[in-house]
Amino acid sequence: MPDVIVVGGGVSGLTTALVLAERGHRVRVWSRDAAGDTTSAVAGALWWPYRIEPARSVGDWALETLAVHRELAAGPEETGVRMVAGVHLGERLAALGPWAARLADAVEVAEGLRVTLPLLSMADHLAWLERRLRAAGATVERRAVHGFGEAAAEAPVVVDCAGLGAAALAPDDGVRPVRGQLVVVENPGITEWFAAPDPATGWTTYAFPQPYGLVLGGTAQDDDWSLEPDPDIAAEIVARCARIRPVIAGARVLGHRVGLRPARDAGVRIEAEDLPGGGRLVHNYGHGGAGVTVAWGCARAAARLVDRVALRAP
Repeated sequence: MPDVIVVGGGVSGLTTALVLAERGHRVRVWSRDAAGDTTSAVAGALWWPYRIEPARSVGDWALETLAVHRELAAGPEETGVRMVAGVHLGERLAALGPWAARLADAVEVAEGLRVTLPLLSMADHLAWLERRLRAAGATVERRAVHGFGEAAAEAPVVVDCAGLGAAALAPDDGVRPVRGQLVVVENPGITEWFAAPDPATGWTTYAFPQPYGLVLGGTAQDDDWSLEPDPDIAAEIVARCARIRPVIAGARVLGHRVGLRPARDAGVRIEAEDLPGGGRLVHNYGHGGAGVTVAWGCARAAARLVDRVALRAP
């Protein structure tokens, strides 16, 4: 019998499960989808606290995750994590939270904020998380969950990393999708990323050089559940990116991606509660557009709640 069942197999679920397993807990992960089919797999995956609350906690979670990613970047072929330089166009340190002062190499330049940040190839990173999980003795199972009671029947502690699924499972009517659409093109020689707010749409225009191509974005469409790429939006994404780096205009399109960011009106939820039928439920969801950015910080915060349950057990 496991000590903990983690519900959700995206980056938050796998990272939380790994933290727990490496603390000595017997862990199983239940996920409806394979890791490569989760929202996490679609992410452009630049470390940056984007569309996530509460501000009072996000900075610490993000910086804790940044420290782990710096270590993982020593083996990018295995972990999928690289440290890549780039510019947040038009950005200034004073406009960001206190966490920005701890970005050691951030420099204000004429065009914005230049900084070297983790950029993750999510297929590689998710595969690495699963390998490390199995090495720690955990199991990852494809299983749809219709209620946390199902998991509580098999483990004394359940961890909710269900993302958008938490809307029905928690239940939580503050959970909603923020649709993101990306275009992957053949990289015309761009080695550094860029990101810029788009005043016309409120979205962010960006280009991230990945091993498999140049990822162009993006959109942030609230309460939109469509997973179908919109060709008009795709064309606009390419045009916006090409206005910043003209060489992108002629790049051959390799593919289109759509993901639904799991936002929550009240921000990230990390807290514990008793389940009606017995057992303890620890929530870790609502990461919006920054699941990759806060994964390790939030996982450790959730793991501390699980540890408290173990300590109080008879």
